[in-house]
Formats: sequence, C-alpha cells, structure tokens
Amino acid sequence: MIESLLLNFLFLLFPVLTFLIFFESRFHTYNQYFLTLLSSISLVLCMAFPIRLEIGFIFDLRYIPFLIIALFGGFKFTFPLFIVLNAYRFLVGGEGTIHSFIFASVIFIIVPFLHKWFMNQSRKKRIWTAVMVSILTMLLYLTILGTLMPVLNREFWTLTINALPTYAVVMLIIMILIEQILANIKKRESTQQSERFNIISELSASVAHEIRNPLTVTNGFLQLLKNSQNITQEEKKYIDFSLVELKRAERIVSDFLAFAKPQSENMIFSNLKEETEYVKDIITPFANMHQVDIQYKFTNTLNIQYDKNQMQQCLMNVYKNGIESMIENGGVLSINVTELKNDIIIKIKDTGVGMTKKEVLQLGRPYYSTKNEGTGLGMLMVYSTINKLNGKIEVESEKGKGTTFIISIPA
Repeated sequence: MIESLLLNFLFLLFPVLTFLIFFESRFHTYNQYFLTLLSSISLVLCMAFPIRLEIGFIFDLRYIPFLIIALFGGFKFTFPLFIVLNAYRFLVGGEGTIHSFIFASVIFIIVPFLHKWFMNQSRKKRIWTAVMVSILTMLLYLTILGTLMPVLNREFWTLTINALPTYAVVMLIIMILIEQILANIKKRESTQQSERFNIISELSASVAHEIRNPLTVTNGFLQLLKNSQNITQEEKKYIDFSLVELKRAERIVSDFLAFAKPQSENMIFSNLKEETEYVKDIITPFANMHQVDIQYKFTNTLNIQYDKNQMQQCLMNVYKNGIESMIENGGVLSINVTELKNDIIIKIKDTGVGMTKKEVLQLGRPYYSTKNEGTGLGMLMVYSTINKLNGKIEVESEKGKGTTFIISIPA
C-alpha cells in the first residue's frame, strides 16, 4: 500500500514539477491549458496504478487533479478531465463503472461553481478550501458506497480510515506547492516591475528636462515663422503639422517627468480627500461631454505621505481611461475611497468596453496601450506612483462589461 501511495503521489507531483522546472519562468501566470493536459495524464496514471488495501478494496487519487482544475479553472478546463476520467473508466470496465460515471458527473456539476469565489480568496483560504472540498468529495463517495453495501463491515471502515486522511494530506501538500509557485511568480514580477520603475525614475527627470528645452525653443520659432507674411499657405500647413507633432512630443516629455522621484516641495501628509475630489471635479466636464455619470464616495480616515502632483496625475490617468472606455455608449464611473484595516482602498470602476486577461496582464508595461494612439506612459505612471507608496494595484475586467481598478496603499 505504501508503495502504491507514493507512486500516486509522484503522479500528482508530475504536473507541478514539470511546470516548475520547464515553464514557470516563461509565463506571467500559470498556463491552464498546459496544466489541464498534464493533470489529465496524472489522473489516468493514478487510475492505472491504484492503491490496493490488504482487505481487497482499491482506491486512487484521481479526484485530486480533477478538483484542483475545477477550483482553479472552472467548467471550461474541468470538462476535458471529466471526459478523460470517464473514457478511461469505461475502457477499464468492470463493476462500478456506471456508479463512477454518476459520481464524477455530480462532482463536475457542483465543484466548478466554486471557481469564481475560490479565486477571490486569500492564499491560505484557497489551500484549506481545497482540502475541505477533497474531504467532502471522499465523504460523498464513501456515503454512496455505503448505501450500496448490504452491511457496513470492517473492510468499509478500514477504507474510510485510509481514504479520508490520504486525500486531505495529499491535497494539502499539492495545494501548498501550487500556491507557493504562484506566489513566486507574483513576487518575481513585482521585483522586476519595481526595478523597472526605479530605473525610469532615475533617468526620466534629467532626460525629460534636457529634451523639453530644445522643444520649447523650436516651438517658439515655428510660431514666429507661421505669422510671417513671406510663406505660402502650403508652407503654413506644414508648420501646423510640425506644431501638432511638437505638442505631442511635449506631452510625452511631461508624462516622463511624472516618473521622477517625489519632490520635497510637493510632499504632504493627508487622507487623499482633497486630491480625489479635485481630480473628480477637473474630469467631470470631460465625463459630461461623453454621457458618463460620476459617482463618488469618500469614507477614509487614514493618512499617508505622498507627492501631491504625482498623486493627482495618477488619479487623472485612471479616471480618464475609465471615461474613454465608455465614450461610445456612455456609462457610470464609480469612485470609492475607503479603508480596510491599515490600508487605504481606492476602487475605480467603469462600465466600459473592458479588457481581456491578456490585456490586463500587460498593463503598466512601457509603451503598452489598449488605445490606438496611446503611448502606455499614463498607466506606467500610475503603477510607478503606487509602487513608490509600497501600494498594490489589482485589476478586474471582463470584455464588454467594464473594468475595476482596486488600489491599496498602506497607511
């Protein structure tokens, strides 16, 4: 029995170790399609080499990968495992095939419903939720098995004593490994992002100031040249084009200046009320012009130290992006500033076009923008400002339904 148990455990480690060794450094998040394939292989191997008890009963750990994929991936990624599990079970045949199909169907219908709730939980809660689900799954299996037996004899209770703790302990170990891998990925991305922001912060101020000076001079000379009586209309048109491009270049330089380190003369100690309200008032005419209603609520009492100008620009970028995502059909921009324990929480929600998961993962990267004419520097500035305050940004978005930015800053 010990040898079979260790073999099954090795089969369950196969997807985790394979992903960790060969693919973890290549993806920004775990690839569910790849993990589903590996889990299918793991599931079949567990069924092919079951754990045999001395009393004659056999059981395996097939439902460990099944439950993990159901919790992390939902119905979409659980369905292939459901097909593989039942196809192999019918291939093996024998007594209990129909009962296995019915039980697998019940688990397939129930567990994936927990997916969205499960993914919103903390790391520890996800681990213990998965353990509880595995225990309840085995309890359901043993209950069904008990109803089919004429009497609950010693063999049945021996199976129960072996199966329940085995499922619980194995699920606990696998979930700890998975959560640690996900935590390592997030930590690495956070470290890389912090390093990127620090480099930008160091270079942006000096470079931007040096570029702005010749741009200002060139702009002035072009303005004088435009007013000259000795140039043709076509030449004036070329000058207009040049001025437009210079204005765009100056806007990009201004965005770069926002990445500079916080300036001492702009530092204040406050609860963000003045900044959030000021930016809301500034952006309201732009929102009204595009039939966007702004809903604002402020209940925070915590204070933090920050650069007032950078915070205003940060909020302006997020508000403006939310409004621009609703330009076609209008909508509602909700701004809610509150506190949770020792964190200030800024929740900015729009009802716009939304983003895919891939687009959300790219936010905050230099020169990435979902807008045709965007530079991506606006969102990079947002992430940089919050990073300087040791804060975090979470983005929840669904294509066609809108986007929610949840900014948490430790007080």
